[in-house]
Amino acid sequence: MPQVDTFSLVREAASNRTGIGAFNVIHLETAEAIVRAAEDSDLPVILQVSHNCVRYHGSLEPIGSAMIALARDSKARVAVHLDHCEDVDLAKEAIDLGFDSVMFDGSTLPYQENVAATREVVDYAHAKGRTVEAELGEIGGKTAHTPGVRTDPKEASEFVSATGVDGLAVAVGSEHAMQERTASLDLELIAELHDLLDVPLVLHGSSGVPDEEIVKGIRAGMTKINVSTHLNGYFTRAIREFLDANPSVTDSRKYIKAGRDALSGEAQRMLRVFGAKGH
Repeated sequence: MPQVDTFSLVREAASNRTGIGAFNVIHLETAEAIVRAAEDSDLPVILQVSHNCVRYHGSLEPIGSAMIALARDSKARVAVHLDHCEDVDLAKEAIDLGFDSVMFDGSTLPYQENVAATREVVDYAHAKGRTVEAELGEIGGKTAHTPGVRTDPKEASEFVSATGVDGLAVAVGSEHAMQERTASLDLELIAELHDLLDVPLVLHGSSGVPDEEIVKGIRAGMTKINVSTHLNGYFTRAIREFLDANPSVTDSRKYIKAGRDALSGEAQRMLRVFGAKGH
């Protein structure tokens, strides 16, 4: 199936008051698992790779090209997205490679520098028919939890207007890299941001948020739901269990398949939770 633009999927979900899963790729097997989950659930998905993961692989093109090939070959609607990009040149490289969208993360920059860098990425992407997500109000947990950080609605409105972004990641109570699903979302703030802004809202750090809280967040106005750590846990635990049960196995395809299957099953379940009508 031809690739689809990330934010056409996100806007479609927003109009239905449902969510759409945006799941992080670590390597080829996680990408395969996520695409299979979309096919088995008959729901769209966003494949995304982070700037940190690009550093792990050494460059964007090999893993990025594999993601694009999987998306194009899938019978599901699959968009390909660069997550948490902190470099303008890498964002442009992703767009030129064929990514449907990029998330430019200038949240650690002074406000005006964030606006200027984000605007540069937006102008480049829009000229090539691509879309851009940005972040305002640093979301905790990249290196340590920072409870209490929140996006200011007035500043968010000014930022969207100044940059022309297609979606905004907001700080509303979630934190990156949490391994327990105990976070609570600021539902009043989500509703306020949803009513004020004319672009879809993105929830980062969703691995630490329970299903029922995510559903409440979608009902309040969240749409693109990013998940990484939670799914990685399924992958890793399945491999550990397989190797514990089969200590003589040396063929890595056998134990990686166990991880791929486990991740795919949980990704499919989450797509159904996020995409359920009636939120």
